[in-house]
Amino acid sequence: MKNAVVTGARSGIGKAITLRLLALGYKVIGISRTIEQEDINHKNFIALKADLSKADETIKLSKQLQKENISILVNSAGFGRFAPHEELSAHIITKMTFVNLSAPMLLTNALLRDLKKNSGYLININSIEALRSSKFAALYSATKAGLKAFGDALFEETRKSELSITNINPDMTQSAFYDELRFSPSPKEYEKLLTSDIADAVEHILSMRKGAVVSEYTIRSLCFGIEKKTKK
Repeated sequence: MKNAVVTGARSGIGKAITLRLLALGYKVIGISRTIEQEDINHKNFIALKADLSKADETIKLSKQLQKENISILVNSAGFGRFAPHEELSAHIITKMTFVNLSAPMLLTNALLRDLKKNSGYLININSIEALRSSKFAALYSATKAGLKAFGDALFEETRKSELSITNINPDMTQSAFYDELRFSPSPKEYEKLLTSDIADAVEHILSMRKGAVVSEYTIRSLCFGIEKKTKK
């Protein structure tokens, strides 16, 4: 049985990917700040708590995972805040940069030898914002564009190995990501993505002939829609 690591596994896209990998027969180590074993009731699931906004916890986790012979790493943990840049606190800037960019690079650094040895998969869950410039998204876009650039460069660096590297860039996806934001995806079916759509993409990546890789996987809703939340 091959071993996979998914960050942000407690909810949203990370949880959907975790459940899909378990259904495909993988053993999955799910990482989240608040995750519990009972959050995903499966014999091949292992919950590991770690705060990926903190360097010491992320480095400790990286060393722990080096003992697990990992074949798949899915960097899914992340969060966003959208406001004029001057209104963002220094805490949010440093925290978002670490969770969205530094932590994935540290985990990849720790697991890369195993991923290459095992003809494995590195999958970064980026964002459509990695591909465009949107107002009030300078910080978030920078972290996601940075993760995309990291994946792109690493793809070229490792092409003599059998490691497959894919950047997935989802559009607005219905999940807890928007719980603390002032907007959310449209409730209309054709104006949003579901977390299962991203899990479908991961399954497609894993099902392809090993000699071929989709290095860039952008998923958009068929129509555009957004819902602004009313102030309480």
